Amino acid sequence: MKTSIKSTLALLAFGVSTFALHAQDDGPPPGGPGGHHHPPPLPIMQALDTNHDGIIDSNEIANASAELLTLDKNGDGQLTKDEYLPPRPPNADSMGQGFHPPKSPLVTALDVNNDGIIDSNEIANAPAELKTLDKNGDGQLTRDEIRPPRPHDMDGPPPDAGGSGDDGPPGPPPNQ
Repeated sequence: MKTSIKSTLALLAFGVSTFALHAQDDGPPPGGPGGHHHPPPLPIMQALDTNHDGIIDSNEIANASAELLTLDKNGDGQLTKDEYLPPRPPNADSMGQGFHPPKSPLVTALDVNNDGIIDSNEIANAPAELKTLDKNGDGQLTRDEIRPPRPHDMDGPPPDAGGSGDDGPPGPPPNQ
């Protein structure tokens, strides 16, 4: 009798786990062809955009050095990738995909020596470096000025091609 119960429970567990695996397999992963995957927000953007309106205004630029230090988890006065980038997705490696977040213009501007660490000098100079991203000179950084470039293999114009920051409808397909 005990063997029968154990066998039934084992089969039930196997069935539930098989169902769970198949229920998760809904086709290509988000962000693939036709996917609408939005990457997680960058901690660096969340720290700089203190009012969370998607724009880094002149006051936020002026206070950038202090806000960046809120990301310094270990208190060493510098920011490493694990402090200013979002955490790795838990399934990134198991799905055969590496974790390669798009290069953020914010990080590019702040990490002047491009070593992957925003050190204390770079944090101190953050307001001046952020101002270099202000393409239209209005004193604030809008989404089109701080959004990472789109991958080249996607159809349609880059997000700031129209100047509005709205992606709009896709353009004609590449040379056919």
